[in-house]
Amino acid sequence: MASELIEHKLELLPSKPGVYLMKDKNEKVIYVGKSKNLKNRVRSYFKSRQYGRREKLVENIFNFETIITETDKESFLLEITLIQKYRPYYNVRLKNGNGGYPYIKITNERDPKMEVTSYVKKDDAYYYGPYPNIYAADETLRFLQKMYPLRRCTGYQGRACLYYHMGQCLGACFKEVPKAVYDQQIKKIKSFLNGNVNDAKQLIKKRMQDASENLEFERAAELRDQLNYIQATVEKQKIISHDYTQRDIFNFYADKGWLSIQVFYIRQARLMKRTKRLFPILSTPEEEMTNFIVQLYQQEGQLKPREIIVPKGIDTEVVTEITKIPSRTPVRGQKRALLKMAHENAKYTLDEKFRLIEMNRRKTTGAMAELAKALGLSEINRIEAFDHSHIDGADLVSAMVSFEDGKPNKKNYRKYKLRTVDHADETASTKEVIRRRYTRLLKEHASFPDLILMDGGEIQMNAVKDVLENELDLDIAVAGMVKNDKHKTADLLFGDDDHHVFLDPKSQAFYLVQRVQDEVHRFAITFHHELHSKNSMTSRLDSIKGIGPKTRNKLLRNFGSMKNIEEASVEELQKLGISKTVAQTIKYTFQNSKPKAQMRKM
Repeated sequence: MASELIEHKLELLPSKPGVYLMKDKNEKVIYVGKSKNLKNRVRSYFKSRQYGRREKLVENIFNFETIITETDKESFLLEITLIQKYRPYYNVRLKNGNGGYPYIKITNERDPKMEVTSYVKKDDAYYYGPYPNIYAADETLRFLQKMYPLRRCTGYQGRACLYYHMGQCLGACFKEVPKAVYDQQIKKIKSFLNGNVNDAKQLIKKRMQDASENLEFERAAELRDQLNYIQATVEKQKIISHDYTQRDIFNFYADKGWLSIQVFYIRQARLMKRTKRLFPILSTPEEEMTNFIVQLYQQEGQLKPREIIVPKGIDTEVVTEITKIPSRTPVRGQKRALLKMAHENAKYTLDEKFRLIEMNRRKTTGAMAELAKALGLSEINRIEAFDHSHIDGADLVSAMVSFEDGKPNKKNYRKYKLRTVDHADETASTKEVIRRRYTRLLKEHASFPDLILMDGGEIQMNAVKDVLENELDLDIAVAGMVKNDKHKTADLLFGDDDHHVFLDPKSQAFYLVQRVQDEVHRFAITFHHELHSKNSMTSRLDSIKGIGPKTRNKLLRNFGSMKNIEEASVEELQKLGISKTVAQTIKYTFQNSKPKAQMRKM
């Protein structure tokens, strides 16, 4: 089941393309994915039944974050970059036979050729990609070899190769091809791969029309598919460009006195990293943004780019002068598009913060208001809840938890070893713990809760009222949490006649009461387990023949705890001056006399 944080964040997801990063409990990225619709894709992990490897992934997701992109193609390109950066454990990557992502390479040779490769080397060749998979790269390569051929053969062999006769080789196999011819073809290929596909599309359309007029319908269909393929795979890209200048992209979004900043770090022509910052505005958004940029590059170890891109309103001259890094505000093109994307992500991050705060407010203070209304109380700010625990009437304990404004306040939690009760008596146990708690608050002149919740029914409620009204003269509202057959709160008992107050199962008040019930039960059981373990171990030690108070204290002093005594070897016990027979008896007692009774609640 998804955590409360994830449930809330799922409600805020945008129906836009982008990348999502799944994180474990240590905030380590364990999976990176992309989608045309972030809302649908990310929700599917938690709202659908998962199996196998994906089920294991979901079990380890404790948080996630998203980066919004403009197109699905951009989300794919960013996904690849982030997978390569984080190498997440659960990613099954799209790759070719050599283990990398496919690129199209134009070699740097006298007779250049095109090929698909996994590795980008510093060999002055031209690289384009990466492509969604090896199939996409191969199809693009085949298309280019037909449209703009270079060399497909192994080189000069004294005769024309088959590809030359097919129109897919310029003829280096039997003649010298002028460098200017290669340069002209490479210029067209680079233009095409950079997204300038109009010339190619017009040529394909003409060939498709000619094929139709010649009744070559299969050929026409093939050309139509090529046209669609160009649309899908060779559109312009912002995430991965062919400008290798190192630059940092800054943008912000301000609202309700808060500033959200996004920084995109472009390295090796890719978006390699994203930084998010949220803080209250003390001056103007533009001044805060300028101060942030300046302070960022004054930090020790912060690598400086060749260029800084900032939004309109930021004084680029001031930024340049202080940081010694050229800064500017683009008005069009790819850098402007990246700036827009940073702004959109900054807005989403701040909107998410506000909406999570509002959800949390509705869940906490809103739940308290709902509960007060259901019980007919003016307001509820603090709830104190009690529960008891024991095993077969032994080791009786009580525990109290405190919720303030709908949230647990663990500083006010209390544990009670019952003093006047030596058997399972719900009335007596309740009276003792209520008497001790509120007598103390009276002596300390401390504030009282607005509502006391008892994990039980009429018996516990009547016991509480008897102590409050007849002994302490206190007027505090009391309600009993009545459980169903699944041991979950079904309704509340409240009022002089202990009538049932039914809460809407979908309301925040209902969820609040369930959280209180679960928490007080957990706290009581944990305390009882600790006490019972300590008592049972100590009593077993005292029952061993040959061990008196001095030996027992010596054991505890040297080993520190009953657990360490239990794990000690016979030889280690003997080193304290204990006989071998007694040491063996200690081992036997701890190994064979563990309590088997099951814990029960009163």
